[in-house]
Amino acid sequence: MNPFTVRVMEEVGLPLTGQYSKDVREYMGKLHFGYLITVCANAEERCPTTFPGVGQRMHWAFDDPAAVEGTDEDKLAKFREVRDQIDRRIREWLVGQPQ
Repeated sequence: MNPFTVRVMEEVGLPLTGQYSKDVREYMGKLHFGYLITVCANAEERCPTTFPGVGQRMHWAFDDPAAVEGTDEDKLAKFREVRDQIDRRIREWLVGQPQ
């Protein structure tokens, strides 16, 4: 897992201890997901178009913060920006979901 991801999530009280990046195939056919949401172009291109056990597939386009070049502060700023954009998008989406 990208160390900048770990750092910016810890900043908002979400430690990622014990978490690791997982391949989507780890879950194929094993669990039902109501939604599959990809958040970067790479994931959208690489995820299977048919995913057994998924109710709805969506793509929310965000910049890939790992692609940013520059100082560590530049990179951290981009990771924070994308973290906050994802947070806002999730909150907006949840408001529209049935209770």
